[in-house]
Amino acid sequence: MSIEVEVVSKIYGNQMALNKVSFKIDKPEIVGFLGPNGAGKSTMMKILTTYIHANEGQIKVNGFDVTDNTKDVQKSVGYLPEHNPLYLDQYIKEYLAFNASIYGVSKQRINEVIELTGLTPESHKKIGQLSKGYRQRVGLANALLHDPEVLILDEPTTGLDPNQLVDIRNLIKSIGKTKTVFLSTHIMQEVEAMCDRVIIINKGEIVADKKLKDLRNEKEQIVIVEFDYRVEDAFLLKLPKVEKVVNTYDFVYEIKFKTSEDMRSYVFDFAHDNQLKILQLNQKNTSLEGLFRELTT
Repeated sequence: MSIEVEVVSKIYGNQMALNKVSFKIDKPEIVGFLGPNGAGKSTMMKILTTYIHANEGQIKVNGFDVTDNTKDVQKSVGYLPEHNPLYLDQYIKEYLAFNASIYGVSKQRINEVIELTGLTPESHKKIGQLSKGYRQRVGLANALLHDPEVLILDEPTTGLDPNQLVDIRNLIKSIGKTKTVFLSTHIMQEVEAMCDRVIIINKGEIVADKKLKDLRNEKEQIVIVEFDYRVEDAFLLKLPKVEKVVNTYDFVYEIKFKTSEDMRSYVFDFAHDNQLKILQLNQKNTSLEGLFRELTT
């Protein structure tokens, strides 16, 4: 396993930032780490990179314990923090050469990561002259300098325009063919476009861990229906393939079906046969965004 997290907790004063979090990530795999602001995403990433330590639990990266084998973990991890720290007065090659000397890698590697991240046309410039998209590329180039097995990227596409998004997305997907990529983002479309798997955290706890292909192929749906008066749940449970009925408010019901077949026609026929009037009839969003909203609100 590239990343192993077992019952990890982190407390800041009286606040529980992470509460017994556990998950494992294999190689190669691109995993999206989602959650609302303050859910614990950045805290988890800082612990994985040895920047801070957990209060309890165990974490291994590439087989190295983040507490006992700090240097080995740092050598095997490439990290792009949310606020990409760059020396704006340095030239791109100058900045990468400075970091290469810290990692002890050859100057040839500098040219390799510049080409890999598409920085060649801008490589003669100072970092302060670059657009947001190219600064992100510099951060990625720096994270890749020592050819790490694991890349940890905190909000790598924030603030990019559509063209820059496509470029960075394709770059991350390319890197993810041979390495483990663990990235956080608020952009659901980016997760669906890049990732193999999604882990959702809310209030310091993991609330979902799913393969994207499984999420797309789940044979279930939720139909929202509003009648003109209250109906007993047991009455609606007579519908075919029903798993659950919830009266959300007034005369509105969420009916969960265990099938990929569109069940709205069955609900309509059921209402007609039982002399019920339907005021609204919709399918609830079962996409990643729908799952995220359902689990974090």
